[in-house]
Amino acid sequence: MKITDYIAQKINRFPKDYIFTYTDLLGEVKNKNAISKALSRMVASGKIKRLSKGRFYKSENSPFGELKPGVKQIVKDLLEKDDKTIGYLTGYSIFNKMGLTTQISNKIQIGTNNVRPKRKREKYQILFVKQKNIISKENIQYLQFLDSIRFIKKIPDTTIEKSFNILTQKLKSFSNAEIDKIINLSFKYSPAIRALLGLMLSEINMKNKTNKLKNSLNPLSTYKIPELANKYDNASYWSIV
Repeated sequence: MKITDYIAQKINRFPKDYIFTYTDLLGEVKNKNAISKALSRMVASGKIKRLSKGRFYKSENSPFGELKPGVKQIVKDLLEKDDKTIGYLTGYSIFNKMGLTTQISNKIQIGTNNVRPKRKREKYQILFVKQKNIISKENIQYLQFLDSIRFIKKIPDTTIEKSFNILTQKLKSFSNAEIDKIINLSFKYSPAIRALLGLMLSEINMKNKTNKLKNSLNPLSTYKIPELANKYDNASYWSIV
């Protein structure tokens, strides 16, 4: 079988939005240079698309135009390495997923322990957000929730009050054990985030969960969020003004 035919068969077995690299195609063909040349010919003919150096996807069309890979596929190499979680999606893509905004952004934000320089892949700008907690598959959803509180003033096409209400309702969906995890993870975030989390817990009648948060705050500090200070009676207890 010709190298091009072998590679074409293998690519056809990949899911529609799968991002593949040279490594995915190694098998009967061991020569990476031969694979590279075959892929370059397929890119030139329009059979596949190059996302970035050494990263490709199948060209698929729909009545609405070309089908692009999902955000998670585009950055999957930045989320996992050697089966270990090294990053997670946060920011704009999560705001949309959580119903905080309907806007779709061309910026992809990734939470990571080691911040890297921003980069570009196709139309997307990839930005890295410092996460001080250890990142694991088990705690990603809790970190995404806390990040949404962290960026509550920057969520596009909405108001702080609307975002606060949506996040408060989301908090109600977590179990007591999960809320304890969120509280423990919040201690690596700024005091303002812990104050907001405390206010959310107060609003859903879970004040019994707030002692640790309250004790972690400087009694002389205040957090300027007038949109919430004027709306919630418990705001002053959390020094939100």
